[in-house]
Amino acid sequence: MGVALAVALAVFLGAHVSLIGGLARRRSWKGALAAIAVPPLGPWWGWAEGMRRRTVGWLASLAVYALGTILGQVLSGR
Repeated sequence: MGVALAVALAVFLGAHVSLIGGLARRRSWKGALAAIAVPPLGPWWGWAEGMRRRTVGWLASLAVYALGTILGQVLSGR
């Protein structure tokens, strides 16, 4: 379970950095900085700018990480 969570977190961080880079090139550096400070703005603005695959990757990896974390807590009995 730990390796899957690490991979999901790495994919999430990679997708977020990719979205920030795309926003910095397409939108403005202020938008990219805002997406760093408030992470949900990244996929929101990324979708609006046409970065659909990056946004779906961001959302999917976040969902896998969240579900893996919840499942790990339930299975460990905490």
